[in-house]
Amino acid sequence: MPLIIEGRVPSRWSEKSSAPAESIYRGLKRTECVSLALINNMPDAALEDTELQFFELLDIASGDMPVVLKLYSLTGVPRTDRGQRHLNEFYFSLDELWNNQFDGIIVTGTEPRQPDLQQEPYWPALTSVLDWAERNTFSTVLSCLAAHAGVLHSDGIARHRMSDKQFGVFDFTKTAAHPLIAGTEQVRFPHSRWNELKAEALIACGYTVLTQSAEGGVDTFVKKKKQSLFVHFQGHPEYGAQTLLKEYRRDIRRFLRGERETYPAMPKGYFDPTAAAVLSEFQKTALSDPRDEQLALFPETVTKTVRSTWHSPATGIYRNWLQYVRQRREEASPFAPLASSSSYGQGQRKRSAVI
Repeated sequence: MPLIIEGRVPSRWSEKSSAPAESIYRGLKRTECVSLALINNMPDAALEDTELQFFELLDIASGDMPVVLKLYSLTGVPRTDRGQRHLNEFYFSLDELWNNQFDGIIVTGTEPRQPDLQQEPYWPALTSVLDWAERNTFSTVLSCLAAHAGVLHSDGIARHRMSDKQFGVFDFTKTAAHPLIAGTEQVRFPHSRWNELKAEALIACGYTVLTQSAEGGVDTFVKKKKQSLFVHFQGHPEYGAQTLLKEYRRDIRRFLRGERETYPAMPKGYFDPTAAAVLSEFQKTALSDPRDEQLALFPETVTKTVRSTWHSPATGIYRNWLQYVRQRREEASPFAPLASSSSYGQGQRKRSAVI
């Protein structure tokens, strides 16, 4: 059963997916589908890549389960004209979210611009989404910065700035038994962040840490908030094979342009020894004469060496998540809507559940 995108389908996915999703959707009852919202807040440079990463992951993880996905983005995230046109063409207005109910939602992070997340221009919209999700979903996935924002908003847990970027692919140990990580023998996920959440602070506020390591820190943690199980990833199970390479190349460009002071560290556990040696040689060249033109000499051959070694655990965890969402929906009475009479959003309109 293919993933079904509600509304206009972004061209990269329509070209990749040959299944007649619209005709399938018309033949399904609402109660036969798992309904999801993806709130994609990534910067314009990663906006469409992030779409495709989640589309592919959900498509594989869903198996025979019909999954309908609707696209949204937070207001207040800086956009170029091109990025805004893409949102206008393929995304629904966030105002439309408040009068809907979804079985689950996924909220991505974005690139922070303020040391204090509460000073970000999208903070009011984000907190409205988090409050709405507690009562109008069975489960909510928060990725990276969204996970940091979620615990700050609901429990006042502040993130901590690290001395260097947590960048690479890390192995994690299961630290609790939970259906979300059932059947995953190895948990290995990419991380790309400058900030971290401490396990002791999370545990003190009732969160259950599911995966953790000495090198990678806290990875996945969960907490039930009203009606919704909140699933937090400090890492990025959805990343494609070349995403870390693109980020590394972007950070090198910023160094060569003088936009950052230090040359970026190579992502850990990602490149094989041969590719790492080639990139080390390029680093020497770049450091000897740091200017934007040096990027033309970047060894693009390394793109052929990277692999998505985290694909299997990512698929397994998202499959478990979809099964949890479907089970919760089946257990819920169709006559008892999730939503309360509370109001959310900037307009403070009363939100009604739509089934």
